[in-house]
Amino acid sequence: MKRGIIMSTATILLIIMWALAAVFFVVLVTDIRAHKNELDKTKMGYNSIVSGIANFFDTLGIGSYAIATSAWKFNKSMPDDLIPGSLNVAFGIPICVEATIFMAAIEVEPLTLVLMIGAAIVGSVIGAKIISKLDIMKIRVVMGVALIIVAAVTLCKINKVGPFGIIGTARGLSDISLVIGVVGNFILGVLMTAGIGLYAPCMALVLLLGMSADVAFPIMMGSCAFLCPACGIAFVKEGKYQRASIIPMIIVGSIGVLIAGLIVKTLPLTLLTYLVCIVMVICALLFFLDAKKSKQ
Repeated sequence: MKRGIIMSTATILLIIMWALAAVFFVVLVTDIRAHKNELDKTKMGYNSIVSGIANFFDTLGIGSYAIATSAWKFNKSMPDDLIPGSLNVAFGIPICVEATIFMAAIEVEPLTLVLMIGAAIVGSVIGAKIISKLDIMKIRVVMGVALIIVAAVTLCKINKVGPFGIIGTARGLSDISLVIGVVGNFILGVLMTAGIGLYAPCMALVLLLGMSADVAFPIMMGSCAFLCPACGIAFVKEGKYQRASIIPMIIVGSIGVLIAGLIVKTLPLTLLTYLVCIVMVICALLFFLDAKKSKQ
């Protein structure tokens, strides 16, 4: 495996990624301008701070979706039915910044990287079309289940339970393992549009298939960097996102990524991760309670 080939593949993917991000941003700005008289700027500052914090910890591997969802839910700063779309739309550009940092630094076999990212993109586009059309009760149920799943996987991650306890050395996949990896990332792409973060499940998949732990970073961040703008366009066209706060959230979120990726080297995160898991479970229960009220 030649480093030159790997780096050229990563470079090509990054160029395509930023081209897609540019198209996404144009579609986003066009939609916001078309609805500029309808923007509700209430709690815009709070939502922007949440984006910065969530993307900071996302870059460190904790994930951003659960943190942001919990913060928005507690403060009621965003309607429940707009949370899935807002997550994918607001965090699309910051995740591209993350992917640029890690895809350029960590080697992955080109075929594995390309196929797993491609599978996540297809899954996210299909998922966005389904999620964006669900009613608010179903959205609340989906988000509650999403938080429970992410909390469980995160606890497994920090305690090295199941696939997280497997230490591999491979930098790519082949044969049946590659098929499993591609199908798995496709499913994770679908689930991400429902608010289930891809990072922890993708890391579990990578480790389960015998790859080195660091390989998970360019795969999971590259997948999200492609699928967020891809499915984000679908959410924008459906109008299922919080328009007023999006641009500030993108800017502050990108700053959070740069701080974490370029400045912070080490940070004790175990206790914080446990606390985040507790918050996720509490918020999941709140979603279920609200869903029950909606049904009644």
